[in-house]
Amino acid sequence: MRRTSFAQWPCSIARTMDLLGDWWTPLVLREAFYGIRRFDAFQESLGIARNTLTDRLRRLVEEGLLEKRPYQTEPVRHDYVLTEKGRDFYGVLLVMNRWGDRWLSGEAGPPVTMRHETCGQETHAEVVCAACGEPMTLDNTHPRMAPATHRTWPNGRMCGPGSRADRAAPCKAGHP
Repeated sequence: MRRTSFAQWPCSIARTMDLLGDWWTPLVLREAFYGIRRFDAFQESLGIARNTLTDRLRRLVEEGLLEKRPYQTEPVRHDYVLTEKGRDFYGVLLVMNRWGDRWLSGEAGPPVTMRHETCGQETHAEVVCAACGEPMTLDNTHPRMAPATHRTWPNGRMCGPGSRADRAAPCKAGHP
């Protein structure tokens, strides 16, 4: 089945989901953050089919999140190493982990905890404003269309009447 591409949508969430594509890709990245670098170790840790893992690793290399580095010449074998772009995805996984800990852990509690090495404390991710440091929530944060993105979404309702985007920053592009 062919899937819809969101690569050209004027939305960073849609573009990111287009890159991720499925549930295996963030899990491959999670394993890379946990220190896994070799194909067989990814495969063993995740229990993922080899062909699926090959596709996900190829995509992450093509998109610049991982880099292949040879560690053996005969036969040629590679480590998969996080790039700067890949390491920058860590915050996304931390926030997903926090949400899962809060809403999906149950009585047993979180399966993994995070320790901030700088202060030595067990902690979790928080989304805060880069300007003032206060938490960002649905109630105090509103989307505003950047000047370069005043165009319609594929469904034609990017900033129509009654949308949160419309209330936060009225559309100046003349969309209904």
